[in-house]
Amino acid sequence: MRLKHSFLVASMMVAAMPAFAHTGSHPASDLVDGFAHPFGGLDHTLAMVAVGLFAAVLGGRALWAVPATFISMMLVGGVMGVMGIGIPAVEAGIALSLVILGAILAAGSRCLISIAMTLTGVFAIFHGYAHGAEMPTEAAAALYCLGFVSATAFLHGTGLVLGHAFGKRQMIHRLAGAGISIGGVVLSLN
Repeated sequence: MRLKHSFLVASMMVAAMPAFAHTGSHPASDLVDGFAHPFGGLDHTLAMVAVGLFAAVLGGRALWAVPATFISMMLVGGVMGVMGIGIPAVEAGIALSLVILGAILAAGSRCLISIAMTLTGVFAIFHGYAHGAEMPTEAAAALYCLGFVSATAFLHGTGLVLGHAFGKRQMIHRLAGAGISIGGVVLSLN
């Protein structure tokens, strides 16, 4: 009962957040702003928690390899965003990350760690691009990047903790995945 209550409270808090972390939607200049960015949009928050859940479901080496791949490739995307290198359909890529990661969790699918790393790495480029493109030219780039990397690691950790808290209860993993996937569809329609 306590887990249901906690999940309900967390769901209500997340639902109150803005829908997207669109490029250029708010000013950013330092560590705090960089840390806040992933929490400023439900799409980023859900995707990063989903990566942690995905890693928890896979277990073993995936516990560190999948989140580390995401963070590494997110930094690559962030650099692309800062440099103004165009990536088509960034928002669609972010929404698609939710749909696909959520669907994998909902289906209870297991895959090779290398496939999970590749998949999350590709999605991370879109998320990183949004972080980097939003950073204004006067921002302290290193502090801003440290902030969004720290927030991402925190959200991955949250997903890992939730995945372990759910334990072998595959139905909860599947329901969380379905919610994430549906969230991706809904957010892509906005």
